[in-house]
Amino acid sequence: MGSVHDSDFPASDALFELEPPAGQAAGFSELARLPLDELVADDWAEALAPVEGQLRDVLAYLGREFSAGHNVLPAPSKVLRAFRQPLADVRVLILGQDPYPTPGHAVGLSFAVDGATRPIPRSLANIYKELHADLGLPARIHGDLGPWSDQGVLLLNRVLSVRAGAAGSHRNKGWEAITAAAITAVAKRTTAGGAPAPLVAILWGRHAEAVRPLLSSTPVIASAHPSPLSASRGFFGSRPFSRANTLLREQGGATVEWELPPLPEPAP
Repeated sequence: MGSVHDSDFPASDALFELEPPAGQAAGFSELARLPLDELVADDWAEALAPVEGQLRDVLAYLGREFSAGHNVLPAPSKVLRAFRQPLADVRVLILGQDPYPTPGHAVGLSFAVDGATRPIPRSLANIYKELHADLGLPARIHGDLGPWSDQGVLLLNRVLSVRAGAAGSHRNKGWEAITAAAITAVAKRTTAGGAPAPLVAILWGRHAEAVRPLLSSTPVIASAHPSPLSASRGFFGSRPFSRANTLLREQGGATVEWELPPLPEPAP
């Protein structure tokens, strides 16, 4: 369905080490003025250099949104979190649409929420159900997907910010060009021998599948979105986790340990 996304209707690490005055996180306007390699990992800075101007423009836009009194999600320190892990380490791409619009939920990784959030969003609960059906792994009561990100699972939203309470409010503000460049960069990586680097793309829903042309020859696992509106129409039973590991092995890559810790990791 065209409006389904991971916000569940209706309902280098330099950026993360900044210590602005009064202990506050750097605001969006301040981020727009920082060097690119202080915003994202070094190899991501190189990959995103062609869209650096657009990135600065959209961060400046978020600063204006904040100045106008809007609550912008996620927090400035997390808005580029998906690019915190090195580009070179990416082996699985899971693409979402835009962040959860509920304050306290969006953490900069698609489908994830803060480890203390209860209950977890329904899309994520459905992901856990499929994880159990696919690999027999226990569902978790928390939504911290950081351990997947740490293993090279790029949990990327197509749009990286949202106005609180207004799903989709930051679409067509510039993020799409930035995330398109990111997806293209991931798909174009090669090994030292010149072969394509091992990669699997997991695309849930029509909006995610729209990026297929950017993925070149990357193996794709596509299904319906895990939202309650569509999970029963092809997401359940799609076995994306075991299939991703099989495809990684076929490419000579390391597999992902999909089991999450029983308790969330400490907040960064």
